[in-house]
Parts: sequence; structure tokens; C-alpha cells
Amino acid sequence: MSEAQTTSTDPRIRKALAYLSSMLVPGETLECFSVQRRLFALTHRRSLVAATSGRLIGIDRGLIGGYLPVDVRWQDIKTAHIKAGIFGSDLTITALTQPDLAGGGRVRSLAFTGLRKEEAQAVYRVCQAQEQSWREKRRLRELEELRAKSGGFQGTFGGTNAPNSGTSNPNDLTSRLQRAKEMLDKGLISDSEYETVKARVISEL
Repeated sequence: MSEAQTTSTDPRIRKALAYLSSMLVPGETLECFSVQRRLFALTHRRSLVAATSGRLIGIDRGLIGGYLPVDVRWQDIKTAHIKAGIFGSDLTITALTQPDLAGGGRVRSLAFTGLRKEEAQAVYRVCQAQEQSWREKRRLRELEELRAKSGGFQGTFGGTNAPNSGTSNPNDLTSRLQRAKEMLDKGLISDSEYETVKARVISEL
């Protein structure tokens, strides 16, 4: 019997999956999972990584019993990479540690090594699909956050809606131009939009 075929019969894996199921919130479903191969767990207990409808969950077994779970919401994942070796696949995930904001914050990395290849590919495909889906949502959210910080793109960068009819504060103009440049560098606005903002700022000097 192959290692993959023992997934449903291995009592330790069944126990880990039961624990995983107990972590799921109402409406959350398990899509796929991958177990670390025995070859990569000679000095520790095997780990498991699973993709659900709402997040990625990794589970390590404690040396004296119990489980050590770690999870990442799909909306917090920035990148997902897989590396297939001769005996197993390594899955690496980077995720935001500041989920309340689309931009800023630190990034943490999670690595799951020596996973069964076919199972790991299935988990990776879910990660990729979720990453691509949330990348655009995060970009739009980051754009809104930058607009909010600047007091509104139209009102702050556009001279026609400025509350003061007199000469604007030079420091404020510089700040507005810097924010516009940041948005350009991040691909949130086009070159033509940046030049429009730049022209409006200069016209207020």
C-alpha cells in the first residue's frame, strides 16, 4: 500500500483531520490537504497543511501530544510558491500580518516541506486561485486607503475642489505630490493621471 493510500487508514492522520474539522467555523469547508512524507519527519511528527473555503491551515503535532495549528486567511496571502523535489514538494506562503489594512504592515513567511506531491499541487492550486482573486481586491482597497489618507483623490489632488481659494500651503502641496508618486510607483494610477495631478499641484504654487 502506497503512502498516499494510507491517508484514510492511518489513525494519526484521521485524528489530525478530526482536529482540523473541529477548527472550521460554520459554513467553512475543507477543500484539500497534504501530509508531510515520513522521510521528512524522521526527527519530529509529520505536519499537515489544508486549504479550506476561507483560509490555509497548517498543523504540527506536539512531541508530547496535542496540535500546534497556524492559519492564514485568504485575503492576507500575498504570494504562494511550490518547489517539487525528487521525494516531496515544498510549499511556501507569504502573508500580511496587518489584515485590517491592504497596504503597510509586515509580511510573514510559512513553509511546509516534504509534502506529498499530488496533494501539495492541489493545495497550491487553491492558494494560487485565492491569491489572484484577492490581489485585485487588495489593490482596490489600497487605492481607497491612499485616497482616504490624502483626504480624497478628487478633493485633495484636484485643485478645483480645494476648500481654500488662496495659495495652498507649499508643504501640503509637496505631500500631495509625494502621495501621487507613491500611487504611481505602486501602479494605482497611470502616468497620465500622475501628470494631471502634478500639473494641478504646480498650478496652485
